[in-house]
Amino acid sequence: MRFLGDARPAHDLTYSDVFMVPNRSSVGSRLEVDLTTPDAVGTTIPIVVANMTAISGRRMAETVARRGGLAVLPQDIPTDVVGEVVRWIKARHPVYDTPITLLPTSTVGEALALLTKRAHGIVIVVEDGAPIGVVTDGACQDVDRFTQLSQVMAPDPLTVPAGTDLPKIFDVLTEARVSAAPVVEGDRLVGVITRKGALRSALYQPAMNARGELLTSAAVGINGDVAGKTAALLEHGVDVLVVDTAHGHQEKAIEALQAVRSVVGSGRHEIPVVAGNVVTAAGTRELIEAGADVVKVGVGPGAMCTTRMMTGVGRPQFSAVEECADEARAFGKHVWADGGVRHPRDIALALAAGAANVMVGSWFAGTYESAGDIHDDGQGRLYKESFGMASARAVKARTSTQSNFERARAGLFEEGISSSRMYLDPVRPGVEDLIDGIVAGVRSACTYAGARTVDELHDRAVLGVQSAAGYEEGRPQPTSW
Repeated sequence: MRFLGDARPAHDLTYSDVFMVPNRSSVGSRLEVDLTTPDAVGTTIPIVVANMTAISGRRMAETVARRGGLAVLPQDIPTDVVGEVVRWIKARHPVYDTPITLLPTSTVGEALALLTKRAHGIVIVVEDGAPIGVVTDGACQDVDRFTQLSQVMAPDPLTVPAGTDLPKIFDVLTEARVSAAPVVEGDRLVGVITRKGALRSALYQPAMNARGELLTSAAVGINGDVAGKTAALLEHGVDVLVVDTAHGHQEKAIEALQAVRSVVGSGRHEIPVVAGNVVTAAGTRELIEAGADVVKVGVGPGAMCTTRMMTGVGRPQFSAVEECADEARAFGKHVWADGGVRHPRDIALALAAGAANVMVGSWFAGTYESAGDIHDDGQGRLYKESFGMASARAVKARTSTQSNFERARAGLFEEGISSSRMYLDPVRPGVEDLIDGIVAGVRSACTYAGARTVDELHDRAVLGVQSAAGYEEGRPQPTSW
């Protein structure tokens, strides 16, 4: 990466401060670009879902891994629950989505409560493991909520045999004018496939471990029995460990990372260890020396984070990523850019700065797959609540086993937003919709730079510095002026 005219500014930069200049390119199509990440964690697109309780759960982890990314399960989840979630994710199919199933005697109210859990939009009515009907949201409207599904389902639904070629699936669903159908082996229901899902499975490569299971990750904090929790997570089969704290360049974080590394490196479990967060070369170097394979970069850029306003501590994210990535590469290691992304351009710029992967949090909160429940704002708009992991709400959950006095004392020092409405885009309500936009943008950025890989994007990117007016000029106008 270099700056236009080699005019590197003296001050630090955010993503909004920079733009990428087109290069002469031999890349003729976005499909020529391979977004497999150079950090060797197993992701085939550079997207990691942040370990936030309101966002990253089993549905998010399954869906994102199927499209090549990775979701990090939060450190606040009890280890045995993490184990159950990891086993569940690893049992999911790499192509077919997990069906929502109910019995013929289940009610419309039950179906409506579950339909917004997944983007495929259908409930499969099953009997003895076989699909006998399909229920959609439209079939449940203007119907008493206690009506049994046998009364509203479309019986004898179109089914797709497992193993059918993706183009064939797409054609069959298109000709039948249905957006989704059950997938069966014999009479047994094994999943759901949508028209978009068939297209996506032809474009994306799932993130999988060496055993062919969807990739999983979990976070470890720096307090308590770090080595013991690490050992338990490894036994549960977690594929990537993330040692996570807001201030990674402190002795306690380094000691915790050393404890994790001693467990990871001492047995049959050899998995990537990610640690953070830092914003300087010195912090990056110390975490690598303590055992990190990947360093997480970012203090204060997140949408739910109030650290910079509360403390004045942090650093503009583009410059932080650039400096930390340069330092990590000197050791043969990599960084993840954590926070501050609000548009596909930001992810492309983070990769140009040297990141191997980019963490996304609040941007994914307003999707069907995020961990929160859907609410209606009274105007017909659907939203989910999101909150920061240092907020009062998160601190209360994290300290649930402590005494009332200790919990109250900890609550005095929270940072972060405790409740924020993240509205679902009615046109793009699923996380896969957002991934499509991100991947399209990043692939296009690579073609402009003349890059076929993430590493080549970093090597070839030419960037300039712009004013606020320059940034505004690049924003589309939704209405005439």
